[in-house]
Amino acid sequence: MPTYEGSSADYINVLDADTGDVARKVYFSNRSHDTQFPLSGPLFQSTHAADGSGRYLYLVDPISYAVSRIGPYSGILGPYAVDSMSQHVVNVVDGLWGMQVADIKTGQIVSANIPDHPVGEPWLHGIGWTPDESEVWQVSSSSDPNIYVWSMLDPMAPKLKDRLSLKSERGAYWLTFDLKGDYAYVSHDETEIFNARTRTSVGLIGSSADMLEIDFMDGKVSRVGDQYGIGRAARD
Repeated sequence: MPTYEGSSADYINVLDADTGDVARKVYFSNRSHDTQFPLSGPLFQSTHAADGSGRYLYLVDPISYAVSRIGPYSGILGPYAVDSMSQHVVNVVDGLWGMQVADIKTGQIVSANIPDHPVGEPWLHGIGWTPDESEVWQVSSSSDPNIYVWSMLDPMAPKLKDRLSLKSERGAYWLTFDLKGDYAYVSHDETEIFNARTRTSVGLIGSSADMLEIDFMDGKVSRVGDQYGIGRAARD
């Protein structure tokens, strides 16, 4: 559990899942923000720290609680998403019209820049893999009502393959996918639903950045998605 992007606390809390009590603290940086536990682990953590440590993505071993990191990136990290084998991570980075992709094992980082982007300072936010990991979808700045779709056939050489227009006059804030990869949910003024295979808009529902799929079988929870667009290719 992060200790909030506006806080000076230099740790995250590890909670007892049954009681919610703090079991221990893991120290590494301040202004902790997004925590993600992809299918192959370990735990990933970003921060908005302005002292230079916010330019790294942190990995926390869930057994030993040892901390390692990837970076430095070109700027402070925003939202990110890890693939199903924890081999590659895509990152929104402050000051970049596009994204950066890291090879988690080697630490190599490459940039993918959006051509013909709007003028002005970028403030991109949501990003996610399609469940089959063939694409990464990325939202744009608040003044740019488009979604950018990257081909990830070679994860370390992304290619921009499509630019999708939103119904909203503003840019989106967040996105995620259903477990099968049939639909993308893009949150802005309302949540716009896209057919993820044809990349066409199919409807609007009430806005929520914290959306995840919960599947039931015989009255019991059978599968749960994730509000982050994590990759799922290795498990489906």
